[in-house]
Amino acid sequence: MNTRKLSRRTFLQMTGLAVAGSALVACSPAPGAGSQTGAQAGAAQEVVEISFMGWGNPGEDQGVRNAIAKFEEETPGIKVKWLHTPENYQEKFLANVAAGTPPDTAFIGSGDFRTYARDGLLLDITDKLEADPLLGAEDYFIQPQERDRCTYQGRWYGIGSCWVAPHLYVNVDIFEAEGIEPPSNDPDEAWTWDYFLEVARQLTVDANGNHPGDSGFDVENVERWGVHWPTWWIPLHAAITSNKGDWIDPDTQLLILDQPPAIEAIQAIADLMLVHQVMPQSTVMESLGMSNTQMLDTGKLAMAVDGSWALDWMKEIESTLGTGVLPMMVEPATNMQAHLHSALAATKHPEEAWQWVRFLSTPFYQTQFCRTGLWLPSQTALLTEEGLKTWITEGVHPPEYEKIATEYLPRFGHVLYMPPGYPKVDAIITPALDAVWVGDMTAEEALTQAVPDANAILSEELSRS
Repeated sequence: MNTRKLSRRTFLQMTGLAVAGSALVACSPAPGAGSQTGAQAGAAQEVVEISFMGWGNPGEDQGVRNAIAKFEEETPGIKVKWLHTPENYQEKFLANVAAGTPPDTAFIGSGDFRTYARDGLLLDITDKLEADPLLGAEDYFIQPQERDRCTYQGRWYGIGSCWVAPHLYVNVDIFEAEGIEPPSNDPDEAWTWDYFLEVARQLTVDANGNHPGDSGFDVENVERWGVHWPTWWIPLHAAITSNKGDWIDPDTQLLILDQPPAIEAIQAIADLMLVHQVMPQSTVMESLGMSNTQMLDTGKLAMAVDGSWALDWMKEIESTLGTGVLPMMVEPATNMQAHLHSALAATKHPEEAWQWVRFLSTPFYQTQFCRTGLWLPSQTALLTEEGLKTWITEGVHPPEYEKIATEYLPRFGHVLYMPPGYPKVDAIITPALDAVWVGDMTAEEALTQAVPDANAILSEELSRS
């Protein structure tokens, strides 16, 4: 099979993007075939170059470049070529696979990981990891979350870059002006959903000073919104798990978004806009032409739900920034996830690729991004009192932010393990949810229609596993 004969259109039709690896990798060289081991390379005094493909903002781009410089200094026999791809990453990654030129190592999105592992796209690193004196130590990573997100059928095909989790960002100046205590970073002090709604209502004000529920409140002329809760899967999964539901059944690997806990949580997010009028609809955000960070900074927004990674730029606002755990529907909860670092099965340099992936899991690489606010640690040593001193940074992390990393995430974080073939069902679930956000359908109506169709696809995909 000559993969270069595949047209792009055919490629996309065959694979729905994510499953491209199965057909293509089957034709790729066997792992290590024709490769030169690190020992052999050293004996021949040759320098091996491997490629590393990933996305990232300018700060993350620079962090990768810093890491490459340090790695190459410590490992003189290996050079790393950074393929920075900040836009349309998945499409370009799979296009390289289709062209027979996959990178040696790469960022792998958590939603794609199991699909790629099933399809043979990723290198099995189990034996090397378990034999490694640092990474293979029993308590090196937060467990069992690390093992569970990095393994497929019991084998490791990557290592998580870090952990990240949605939480609240607040304009503390607004809270002080209104005489309201800001939310806490301590999950044991998480707000109830009803109290959260009341605070959001008090902080939402129209041009005449009215609040939602007041006579004459003008939702078309709001001066300040109480909250913005994004409606994509990570913030939604946080809400669903707080309502003791889930996105995927861990046993069947099928969607359970049509079950009451998920339906109730999704409807509660929609009702922030449609019923309680404390959250701007997407059209309002578009008309303002401002990000949630800009709205928070200018006082157009009092609270924003966003990933912990957003602290990397939220820290720059001039208003006083605070953070807090998400309000709870039934119990405290948030989503925890992050991309993985993997070696590709088709690499001609598996030993060198492993050495690079291993380096990306050392404290040096993770700490530099934790210091900027982009990441939270996945390494247990960085969560100890001494470890926190290496990355908690004044001017970046608000007071008591460490509780997000040490208490909220390990105790109440829920990982969403997308099953093989999951990317194909996005085309069904996303439009269904879009109908909910604009009020065309209730969550129950939309999801009871969409989930059976999506699960029919997932069942077929799972039968290939």
